[in-house]
Amino acid sequence: MTHAVMTDVPLIDGWRAYMAGEFTSDYMHKLAAFLDAEERAGKTIFPPRENYFHALNLTPPDAVKVVIIGQDPYHGAGQAHGLSFSVQPGVDVPPSLRNMYKELEDDLGVTHPGHGFLEGWALEGVLMLNAVLSVEAHKAGSHQKKGWEKFTDRIIEVLNSQRDGLVFILWGGHAQKKGAGIDRSRHLVLEGPHPSPLSSYRGFFSCKHFSKANAYLESQGKKPVNWQLTAVEAKGEQLDLL
Repeated sequence: MTHAVMTDVPLIDGWRAYMAGEFTSDYMHKLAAFLDAEERAGKTIFPPRENYFHALNLTPPDAVKVVIIGQDPYHGAGQAHGLSFSVQPGVDVPPSLRNMYKELEDDLGVTHPGHGFLEGWALEGVLMLNAVLSVEAHKAGSHQKKGWEKFTDRIIEVLNSQRDGLVFILWGGHAQKKGAGIDRSRHLVLEGPHPSPLSSYRGFFSCKHFSKANAYLESQGKKPVNWQLTAVEAKGEQLDLL
Protein backbone atom coordinates (compact mmCIF):
# COMPACT_ATOMS: atom_id res chain seq x y z
CA MET A 1 0.00 0.00 0.00
CA THR A 2 1.28 3.47 -0.92
CA HIS A 3 1.15 5.98 1.90
CA ALA A 4 0.80 9.73 1.61
CA VAL A 5 3.85 11.82 2.50
CA MET A 6 4.25 15.27 4.10
CA THR A 7 1.12 14.74 6.15
CA ASP A 8 2.83 16.80 8.88
CA VAL A 9 3.08 19.86 6.63
CA PRO A 10 -0.04 22.06 6.91
CA LEU A 11 -2.07 22.26 3.69
CA ILE A 12 -5.68 23.34 3.45
CA ASP A 13 -8.24 20.79 2.30
CA GLY A 14 -8.94 22.58 -0.98
CA TRP A 15 -5.40 22.13 -2.21
CA ARG A 16 -5.14 18.64 -0.68
CA ALA A 17 -8.10 17.62 -2.83
CA TYR A 18 -6.62 19.13 -5.99
CA MET A 19 -3.19 17.64 -5.33
CA ALA A 20 -4.15 14.35 -3.66
CA GLY A 21 -2.40 12.10 -6.16
CA GLU A 22 0.91 13.91 -5.78
CA PHE A 23 1.35 12.94 -2.14
CA THR A 24 1.47 9.22 -2.94
CA SER A 25 3.75 9.58 -5.96
CA ASP A 26 7.27 8.18 -6.13
CA TYR A 27 8.82 11.59 -6.68
CA MET A 28 7.18 13.03 -3.56
CA HIS A 29 8.38 10.08 -1.51
CA LYS A 30 11.90 10.73 -2.75
CA LEU A 31 11.56 14.46 -2.05
CA ALA A 32 10.28 13.83 1.47
CA ALA A 33 13.11 11.38 2.14
CA PHE A 34 15.63 13.96 0.91
CA LEU A 35 14.22 16.70 3.14
CA ASP A 36 14.10 14.38 6.16
CA ALA A 37 17.73 13.36 5.60
CA GLU A 38 18.82 16.99 5.30
CA GLU A 39 17.14 17.82 8.60
CA ARG A 40 18.61 14.75 10.32
CA ALA A 41 22.04 15.86 9.12
CA GLY A 42 21.54 19.10 11.04
CA LYS A 43 21.14 21.33 8.02
CA THR A 44 18.99 24.43 8.28
CA ILE A 45 16.20 24.54 5.70
CA PHE A 46 14.26 27.64 4.65
CA PRO A 47 11.44 28.31 4.95
CA PRO A 48 10.56 26.26 8.03
CA ARG A 49 8.73 23.03 7.21
CA GLU A 50 5.39 24.46 8.37
CA ASN A 51 5.71 27.16 5.67
CA TYR A 52 6.50 24.98 2.66
CA PHE A 53 2.89 25.38 1.48
CA HIS A 54 2.25 28.82 2.95
CA ALA A 55 1.42 30.37 -0.43
CA LEU A 56 -1.16 27.64 -1.06
CA ASN A 57 -2.69 28.01 2.40
CA LEU A 58 -3.12 31.77 2.00
CA THR A 59 -4.63 31.46 -1.48
CA PRO A 60 -7.01 28.49 -1.84
CA PRO A 61 -7.44 27.13 -5.39
CA ASP A 62 -10.91 28.60 -5.85
CA ALA A 63 -9.67 32.02 -4.68
CA VAL A 64 -6.77 32.30 -7.13
CA LYS A 65 -7.01 35.21 -9.57
CA VAL A 66 -3.36 35.85 -10.43
CA VAL A 67 -0.31 33.57 -10.32
CA ILE A 68 3.16 35.11 -10.02
CA ILE A 69 5.86 32.48 -10.55
CA GLY A 70 9.23 32.79 -8.85
CA GLN A 71 12.13 30.37 -8.65
CA ASP A 72 13.68 29.61 -5.24
CA PRO A 73 13.09 30.73 -1.65
CA TYR A 74 15.53 33.24 -0.18
CA HIS A 75 18.29 31.38 1.63
CA GLY A 76 19.18 33.79 4.46
CA ALA A 77 17.91 33.64 8.02
CA GLY A 78 14.56 35.36 8.60
CA GLN A 79 13.82 35.94 4.92
CA ALA A 80 11.74 33.21 3.27
CA HIS A 81 8.25 32.40 4.54
CA GLY A 82 6.78 30.51 1.61
CA LEU A 83 5.74 33.24 -0.88
CA SER A 84 7.69 34.11 -4.02
CA PHE A 85 9.39 37.52 -3.93
CA SER A 86 8.18 38.10 -0.34
CA VAL A 87 10.23 38.52 2.83
CA GLN A 88 9.19 38.66 6.45
CA PRO A 89 8.49 41.94 8.25
CA GLY A 90 11.67 43.65 9.39
CA VAL A 91 13.71 42.40 6.45
CA ASP A 92 14.97 44.90 3.89
CA VAL A 93 13.05 44.87 0.62
CA PRO A 94 14.96 42.78 -1.96
CA PRO A 95 16.08 44.53 -5.17
CA SER A 96 13.66 42.65 -7.47
CA LEU A 97 10.72 43.55 -5.25
CA ARG A 98 11.88 47.17 -5.08
CA ASN A 99 11.66 47.24 -8.87
CA MET A 100 8.20 45.66 -8.72
CA TYR A 101 7.13 48.45 -6.38
CA LYS A 102 8.56 51.06 -8.76
CA GLU A 103 6.57 49.61 -11.64
CA LEU A 104 3.44 49.44 -9.49
CA GLU A 105 3.72 53.11 -8.62
CA ASP A 106 4.26 54.09 -12.25
CA ASP A 107 1.48 51.80 -13.46
CA LEU A 108 -1.25 52.22 -10.85
CA GLY A 109 -0.02 54.89 -8.45
CA VAL A 110 0.44 52.27 -5.73
CA THR A 111 2.91 53.50 -3.14
CA HIS A 112 5.80 51.61 -1.54
CA PRO A 113 4.47 50.10 1.73
CA GLY A 114 7.82 50.30 3.52
CA HIS A 115 8.26 46.51 3.71
CA GLY A 116 8.49 43.42 1.52
CA PHE A 117 5.81 41.28 3.20
CA LEU A 118 3.38 40.22 0.44
CA GLU A 119 0.75 38.28 2.36
CA GLY A 120 -1.71 41.05 1.58
CA TRP A 121 -1.45 40.18 -2.12
CA ALA A 122 -1.93 36.49 -1.34
CA LEU A 123 -5.14 37.30 0.51
CA GLU A 124 -6.29 39.25 -2.56
CA GLY A 125 -6.05 36.09 -4.68
CA VAL A 126 -2.47 36.37 -5.90
CA LEU A 127 -0.73 32.99 -5.68
CA MET A 128 2.93 33.80 -5.04
CA LEU A 129 4.33 30.46 -6.24
CA ASN A 130 7.99 29.53 -6.28
CA ALA A 131 9.08 26.68 -8.55
CA VAL A 132 11.06 25.17 -5.66
CA LEU A 133 9.62 25.37 -2.14
CA SER A 134 12.69 24.85 0.05
CA VAL A 135 16.42 25.62 0.15
CA GLU A 136 19.40 24.93 2.39
CA ALA A 137 20.56 27.97 4.35
CA HIS A 138 23.07 30.08 2.42
CA LYS A 139 23.12 27.70 -0.56
CA ALA A 140 21.06 29.15 -3.39
CA GLY A 141 19.40 26.56 -5.61
CA SER A 142 20.42 23.67 -3.37
CA HIS A 143 17.01 21.96 -3.52
CA GLN A 144 16.50 22.23 -7.25
CA LYS A 145 15.82 19.00 -9.18
CA LYS A 146 14.76 17.15 -6.03
CA GLY A 147 11.07 16.94 -6.96
CA TRP A 148 9.59 20.31 -6.08
CA GLU A 149 9.47 21.33 -9.74
CA LYS A 150 7.12 18.44 -10.57
CA PHE A 151 4.86 19.39 -7.68
CA THR A 152 4.62 23.06 -8.68
CA ASP A 153 4.20 22.10 -12.35
CA ARG A 154 1.16 20.13 -11.23
CA ILE A 155 -0.22 23.16 -9.38
CA ILE A 156 0.01 25.17 -12.60
CA GLU A 157 -1.54 22.32 -14.63
CA VAL A 158 -4.45 22.05 -12.20
CA LEU A 159 -5.16 25.79 -12.28
CA ASN A 160 -4.80 25.81 -16.06
CA SER A 161 -7.30 23.00 -16.56
CA GLN A 162 -9.71 23.49 -13.64
CA ARG A 163 -10.07 27.28 -13.61
CA ASP A 164 -10.90 29.89 -16.24
CA GLY A 165 -9.95 33.53 -16.61
CA LEU A 166 -6.79 33.57 -14.51
CA VAL A 167 -3.76 35.79 -15.01
CA PHE A 168 -0.33 34.14 -15.09
CA ILE A 169 2.60 36.55 -14.71
CA LEU A 170 5.83 35.07 -16.05
CA TRP A 171 8.88 37.24 -15.49
CA GLY A 172 12.15 35.92 -16.88
CA GLY A 173 13.06 32.87 -18.92
CA HIS A 174 12.70 30.39 -16.08
CA ALA A 175 9.10 31.38 -15.33
CA GLN A 176 8.23 31.56 -19.02
CA LYS A 177 9.50 28.03 -19.57
CA LYS A 178 7.53 26.80 -16.57
CA GLY A 179 4.36 28.40 -17.88
CA ALA A 180 4.78 27.36 -21.51
CA GLY A 181 1.84 24.95 -21.38
CA ILE A 182 -0.75 27.41 -20.10
CA ASP A 183 -3.80 27.65 -22.35
CA ARG A 184 -3.77 31.21 -23.70
CA SER A 185 -7.32 30.81 -24.96
CA ARG A 186 -8.74 30.55 -21.43
CA HIS A 187 -6.22 32.57 -19.40
CA LEU A 188 -4.20 35.78 -19.75
CA VAL A 189 -0.45 35.15 -19.80
CA LEU A 190 1.78 38.19 -19.22
CA GLU A 191 5.46 37.70 -20.05
CA GLY A 192 8.41 40.01 -19.63
CA PRO A 193 11.92 40.41 -18.27
CA HIS A 194 12.61 39.54 -14.65
CA PRO A 195 12.46 42.51 -12.24
CA SER A 196 16.02 41.79 -11.07
CA PRO A 197 18.37 44.78 -11.46
CA LEU A 198 20.31 42.62 -13.93
CA SER A 199 17.41 42.44 -16.39
CA SER A 200 14.71 44.94 -15.42
CA TYR A 201 16.06 47.59 -17.81
CA ARG A 202 15.30 45.26 -20.74
CA GLY A 203 11.59 45.97 -20.61
CA PHE A 204 10.26 45.16 -17.17
CA PHE A 205 9.70 48.83 -16.42
CA SER A 206 6.61 50.17 -18.21
CA CYS A 207 5.31 46.61 -18.83
CA LYS A 208 2.13 47.62 -16.96
CA HIS A 209 1.41 44.04 -16.02
CA PHE A 210 -0.41 45.03 -12.84
CA SER A 211 -2.99 47.21 -14.62
CA LYS A 212 -3.29 44.69 -17.46
CA ALA A 213 -4.01 41.95 -14.92
CA ASN A 214 -6.73 44.02 -13.28
CA ALA A 215 -8.30 45.03 -16.58
CA TYR A 216 -8.49 41.39 -17.61
CA LEU A 217 -9.99 40.31 -14.29
CA GLU A 218 -12.66 42.97 -14.63
CA SER A 219 -13.37 41.79 -18.19
CA GLN A 220 -14.00 38.35 -16.68
CA GLY A 221 -16.44 39.76 -14.15
CA LYS A 222 -13.99 39.41 -11.28
CA LYS A 223 -12.93 41.92 -8.65
CA PRO A 224 -9.54 43.45 -9.47
CA VAL A 225 -6.60 42.98 -7.13
CA ASN A 226 -5.93 45.71 -4.60
CA TRP A 227 -2.15 45.89 -4.98
CA GLN A 228 -1.73 48.51 -2.25
CA LEU A 229 -0.14 46.84 0.76
CA THR A 230 -0.69 48.25 4.22
CA ALA A 231 2.02 48.86 6.78
CA VAL A 232 3.06 45.95 8.96
CA GLU A 233 4.84 45.85 12.28
CA ALA A 234 8.50 45.02 11.75
CA LYS A 235 9.98 42.13 13.70
CA GLY A 236 13.45 40.66 14.00
CA GLU A 237 16.71 42.19 12.87
CA GLN A 238 17.09 44.09 9.64
CA LEU A 239 18.71 42.03 6.91
CA ASP A 240 20.15 43.44 3.71
CA LEU A 241 19.41 41.31 0.65
CA LEU A 242 21.88 41.50 -2.19
